[in-house]
Amino acid sequence: MTPEVTFLGLLLTTVVMLVFAAWTGRRRRLRPHLVFVAGSLIALASAIYFALQVGERYDLEAAGVITPVHLTIARIATVSYLGPLITGPLVVWRRIPPRWHHRLAWTAFGLTVAATVTGIWMLALAERIVD
Repeated sequence: MTPEVTFLGLLLTTVVMLVFAAWTGRRRRLRPHLVFVAGSLIALASAIYFALQVGERYDLEAAGVITPVHLTIARIATVSYLGPLITGPLVVWRRIPPRWHHRLAWTAFGLTVAATVTGIWMLALAERIVD
């Protein structure tokens, strides 16, 4: 399998796991929620690994200004996962209101979608250098 196919599969897995994490979290099903959160983080880390391999197969500079835009959004999205990871236990321990965790989780999800869209845009404009 090519890095592109593996990357896309892992990215899709990440998004699906995040949707299920949100669904189980909203229903206060803690065990499945934690399983989906852990799965999404593993899938995301793996997707990032393969994204770097995909990036080596393309001239990303040829994509123009979208490349730094995508890389910035992708980095912010990755760091944004710390918010819900920190606030989740605080909600369980009743130290903060759940809405803080919800907002940070949806922010991370939205940034993930934005990174996905800009990444697709970047690859569409980039020139492939390796077959």
